[in-house]
Amino acid sequence: MERTTLDGTWTLEAVHGPAEAPSAPIAAVVPGCAHTDLLRAGLILDPFDGDNEAATQWIGDTVWRYRRTFDWAAPDAERHDLVAEGLDTLATIEVNGIVVATTANQHRSYRFPVGHLLRPGTNELVVTFDAPVPAAERLSELHGGELPHVNHHPYNALRKNASNFGWDWGIDVATSGIWRSIGIESWSGARIAAVRPLVDVDGTTGVLTAHVDVESAGGAGVFRQAIGAAPVASADGATAAGTVAPGLEARITVAPHRASAANPGSDTEPPVRITGVRRVEGGSATLRLEVPDVAVWWPRGEGDQPLYDVTVEVGDDVWTGRVGFRTVTLDTAADEGGAPFLLRVNDRPVLVRGANWIPDHAFLTEMTPERYHDRIEDAIAANMNLLRVWGGGIYESREFYDRCDELGVLVWQDFLFACAAYAEEPWLADEVEPEVREAVTRLSRHPSLVVWNGNNENLVAYAEWGWRRALVGRTWGNGYYRSLLPAVVAELDPTRPYTPGSPFSFDEYLTPNDDRNGTVHIWDVWNRLDYRHYADWEPRFVAEFGFQGPPAWSTLTAVVHDEPLDPDGHEMLVHQKADQGNRKLADGMRGHLPSPASIEDWHWAAQLNQAHAIRFGMEWFRSRTPDNTGMIVWQLNDDWPVVSWALVDHAGIRKPVWYAVRQAYQPVLVTVQPGAAGARLDVVVVNGSGAAVSGEVHVARVRFDGTPLAAESFPVSVDVADAARVSLPSSLAEAGDPASEVLVVTGPLGRTVFDFAEVVDQALPASPFTTAVSPTPDGARVTVTATAYARDVALFPDRVDAAARVDDGLVSLLPGESVTFTVTGAPGIDTAALLTREVLRHAGSLLA
Repeated sequence: MERTTLDGTWTLEAVHGPAEAPSAPIAAVVPGCAHTDLLRAGLILDPFDGDNEAATQWIGDTVWRYRRTFDWAAPDAERHDLVAEGLDTLATIEVNGIVVATTANQHRSYRFPVGHLLRPGTNELVVTFDAPVPAAERLSELHGGELPHVNHHPYNALRKNASNFGWDWGIDVATSGIWRSIGIESWSGARIAAVRPLVDVDGTTGVLTAHVDVESAGGAGVFRQAIGAAPVASADGATAAGTVAPGLEARITVAPHRASAANPGSDTEPPVRITGVRRVEGGSATLRLEVPDVAVWWPRGEGDQPLYDVTVEVGDDVWTGRVGFRTVTLDTAADEGGAPFLLRVNDRPVLVRGANWIPDHAFLTEMTPERYHDRIEDAIAANMNLLRVWGGGIYESREFYDRCDELGVLVWQDFLFACAAYAEEPWLADEVEPEVREAVTRLSRHPSLVVWNGNNENLVAYAEWGWRRALVGRTWGNGYYRSLLPAVVAELDPTRPYTPGSPFSFDEYLTPNDDRNGTVHIWDVWNRLDYRHYADWEPRFVAEFGFQGPPAWSTLTAVVHDEPLDPDGHEMLVHQKADQGNRKLADGMRGHLPSPASIEDWHWAAQLNQAHAIRFGMEWFRSRTPDNTGMIVWQLNDDWPVVSWALVDHAGIRKPVWYAVRQAYQPVLVTVQPGAAGARLDVVVVNGSGAAVSGEVHVARVRFDGTPLAAESFPVSVDVADAARVSLPSSLAEAGDPASEVLVVTGPLGRTVFDFAEVVDQALPASPFTTAVSPTPDGARVTVTATAYARDVALFPDRVDAAARVDDGLVSLLPGESVTFTVTGAPGIDTAALLTREVLRHAGSLLA
């Protein structure tokens, strides 16, 4: 097969739009979108900056046309197909003035025969995109009016990235463009249309069952349709399917993947190569291979991640991919406490420590391999073992899933339905089935993917958000979640579990968000309750919960220019998308932190309160192990600079909450919780590691000046995926003066400091430490040594240099204890500035 790429330089013109649209074509880059092309041409200001979001709304109301010419000298081949891997979204494709096809789905790829339209010499390809916002509104009205949805555009009328229309953390930049690669593939004889390499493990033997779909070049326009491809007309206008020539064989080879930094192993020629051959009949073949003494793939923290290279050959065409041999099951069978949500990989229970993943950039073509690498590293460094690809985004890139395969990060994959009712009539349903078939086929080879999920919050919306009455009998997507999607998964990928939605209780007679059954989303805390109400919940599995905080100071002030800077300033509120978000931030601090005296204190207090809230919820949920089997915090990342629930802001700076999550997600967690059976306080040791643990915990009640008041030691043993509790005597559990005492737990299983009072009620000293700073070639080292109790010490070097990063944060120290912060990415940074009050913070600085 020979590929002629059509990526690169195109032109972009506004065909129909408001007065702001450019009157002449401009240079464009493919893959890309209209927004990035306009920004590159200097015709718009950065939509992320200030209040430019409003000034660029016209882009989503404009019909855009991409155009390019290319030279064509036809390779010696029977077929020449135009292959578009991603079109956003309602596109009309023309080759040399002839309409080839129209498309209506950002989440699919397309293949169209165009050999009969190409000519030697110069050819022209034109792709015209309907304006997405008016199109969504038009389609909604055409089919009975808008169906329920969150936010302000009817995104549910299009098969397009839902959050592209704005979200309660996302900018509204409804894009148009060729967002993935496009080109012409020339081939003869037979082509591998799709491969689904499904795995199993039988004892010590790995079993690979590869389902191979083959397309024949046949005659003009006659071929077997690839999974997920649009119907294609033949030269005479009919749609036909051919068969592969008699005697064609499919050959499959499996070999251990050669070593890499992410996948350690032998760096010599793979010692085992297993090959199978089968005749292709009717355009498809199923090849089964057994791999003896297989190296099993494990989630991160449970074992290694060995991968195997798979090669499929049909005629002259070759498909390559990687697999990992493992099994996955999901236990939701009713028990005496309700119904669990327990993942087992290779029959071993996995306690999930995860985060929800959204598109990492509002402009999808800016999501580089480096950004994927950095965000997944953020997840791993925070002790996470799972990422949930949320249903309001996209089916992610190959880089995302490959990286998760290599590093053992489990993936929960939503189908792309979120917070809205979706029509089941043909005008939309005809797009849904090929989309999900392509997605399941494409992603089936990845061992990291362990759960298919039907939708985000649509079942609970029908049950509890008033949809049932509003819909008055209209379809809303239930047929997708209960019939179509499970049928497609059962047909194409029966190796993985499917859940109809998140949240879901796995019983038709229960509300979907029942905390004793299945999965829950906990949003009453952020929306209306103090964060200590997390302890009102006794969830089996938390698929969403979160609390807001601002991004790093440098990230925020790079795009917010209010004078003076104020939480309720005009541009600040542009970058706060949550309904009454700032009021909820203020309410959330009340009773925990003093009222901020300045914008700098507001920023630190809001970030600190986010960290306290999430750590409180996480430790409470984890303390209920094994009744609770996991949680997925909302959210890991941001798609633009914004006040949000993210742990890592859009600039890649880890917020204080990230450090709190890293602490709460330690595989072996030591936490102090309200006592069971009437006890005052318990020390709870939670074991999320891959092996049983034991050791002694030392518990001491200490004054802020370091004076010991009481101490005892206790032996603890904890099995895999379990927790152990130690009830504390009153000498430890009761503070003589809660405002000036803490409980400190130390030992080989971990360390934690328990505060008897909230910051606002503590007698925290204003200057509880001494400091020393020294430059390094890449930044600096700052050592903090406590002279009194120093709660939540954190360093913010980005306030001195926006490129600076720090390795630690939210460290609580007792007198005599030290921590050294290492600052990187900022050679020559002003070391004195690192010691100023606004850069080196602690909880007590809010009381000064």
